[in-house]
Amino acid sequence: MTDSEVSLLLHCAAWRGLLQAQVQVELSERFNRQTDPAVDRHIEEVWTERVSKEPWLFNGSKFRLHSFCLSSSSVSHEPPARQRMEKSCITHSLHDAAQSSLDRGSRAVNQVESADSVSALSPASSMFSNNADDPEPLLTLRLGLTCYKDYLGTNWSCRVAELRQRGEAKFGDALALLAQPLGVGGVLCTADGQVVLIRRSQKVAEAGGLLDIPGGHPEPKVVCERLGQAVCEEQISVDMMQQRPVVSELFSSVCAEIRDEVNIPLSSLGEPVLMGVALNHTSAGRPSAEFYVGCSLTSDEVRKLYWKGGAEAHESTDIVFLGRTEVLQLDISSPLWAELCPSAKGAVLLYQTVRPDSERGQRQPDAQPIASEKRSR
Repeated sequence: MTDSEVSLLLHCAAWRGLLQAQVQVELSERFNRQTDPAVDRHIEEVWTERVSKEPWLFNGSKFRLHSFCLSSSSVSHEPPARQRMEKSCITHSLHDAAQSSLDRGSRAVNQVESADSVSALSPASSMFSNNADDPEPLLTLRLGLTCYKDYLGTNWSCRVAELRQRGEAKFGDALALLAQPLGVGGVLCTADGQVVLIRRSQKVAEAGGLLDIPGGHPEPKVVCERLGQAVCEEQISVDMMQQRPVVSELFSSVCAEIRDEVNIPLSSLGEPVLMGVALNHTSAGRPSAEFYVGCSLTSDEVRKLYWKGGAEAHESTDIVFLGRTEVLQLDISSPLWAELCPSAKGAVLLYQTVRPDSERGQRQPDAQPIASEKRSR
């Protein structure tokens, strides 16, 4: 299935998704957006104009996804030549993967640090398909920092095609000047097998009126606060954070978004399962980590909680339930497909590919609560 609005950067189908212990991050300023005086002036101009029209907007720090590495330390079933490699690793930048809807014709050349071959990414397909013979996958997400202001002035700018060309010419990377903030989204499945969608308000910045999954962003500020550092958004740097708390925030943030948007208590949510990363080409290939989250409540119970209103109830106007089978059968020919925003399309494609609940079963809520801080969108 091909949809120009979305594609899959990574899926974890061989393992039916990855748990928190199977994911790590590498934090470095090397993974930040490259700076350019002309681009920085453009960002300030866009931000000033936007805030003048929407004075309630505020700039917040976000994580920037630069690349990822999928590796396995288990080589016992490999030939002798492979056994000499204590750890095999395949690395991808988003440079060639994120094909903008404004620049769909550019040539893709994968950047691979491995003898293994990787197929080129095409819209609504996966760049990397995992090897089921590797029993212990480990995903490393390479993260820098960015912010909401930079996102509006780059990925969401009307000049994004020009920014990609400038990045390619100056840095050899079409995404070097783009913010590329990493979002999160959750395919939430109730105890009676219903997947939860919410209809976005017409007042939100993107995809107003379309159906979406609960989602938002992992927050660097939350990580710093958990480490006992009270800092303002503009002062956050990668050296203030540690990799395990960042991974924890990546996984817990999707549950916090579900709580705030659907009004489901954290105690009713199961352990998030990372299905993969989808790219939204309506915003220049912005990446989003998509999770499967089981819920111990029925769809009727979820519906009642939703209409009582959560912390971010203003962001949506309705709740919709789809049966698991219906979600698995959704495609571009389905009437409902046109009602899905790009982030929901990416999550559905990952759910159809990974099928995290087909072998793992419904994950029951953990006894230990997940973080309960309020977060910005």
